[in-house]
Amino acid sequence: MTNKLKQFAIGVSTLSLWALSTPAFAQDFPTQKVLPLELSTQAAMAAIKKCHDDGFKVSVAIVDQSGLLKVQLKADGAGPHTLDSSRRKAYTANSLRDSTHKYAVLVTQKPELQSLTRLNENILLLGGGFPIKIGGEVVGGIGVGGAPGIEFDEVCASAALKILKADDTFEKK
Repeated sequence: MTNKLKQFAIGVSTLSLWALSTPAFAQDFPTQKVLPLELSTQAAMAAIKKCHDDGFKVSVAIVDQSGLLKVQLKADGAGPHTLDSSRRKAYTANSLRDSTHKYAVLVTQKPELQSLTRLNENILLLGGGFPIKIGGEVVGGIGVGGAPGIEFDEVCASAALKILKADDTFEKK
């Protein structure tokens, strides 16, 4: 191959690569909001503190958008079962995109929805779990377990949602 022919081939190859890499051919990756670890930890601590101030020893779990555990804290003296219940409530709220209490009530009102309780071993339809929605997008879930009644778990979870500046803090009006 002559020198001029080599140079021509290299030029055509370079031009082809350049043309394929221009924005007209490039596809953007989707963007998604994520829960920062530090902010998630602060939110979990706010829930623990709220329950502690109200006299309750609880566990708090925050899961990310995929339902994977981001942060989990267990207050001194909280029962060992509270770790599992808080994680499962957070997972459920994130997965179903709404309050775990809402689904618990719905299943009792509509028995045909009982299969929701058996979707997988992580689902727990018991109040105390909320989705974390930021800018209209569900970015995770929070679950609180261990207070003597779901309404107390929910108040503590709501305190965490305030720290996260969530779209909805699910506060009782």
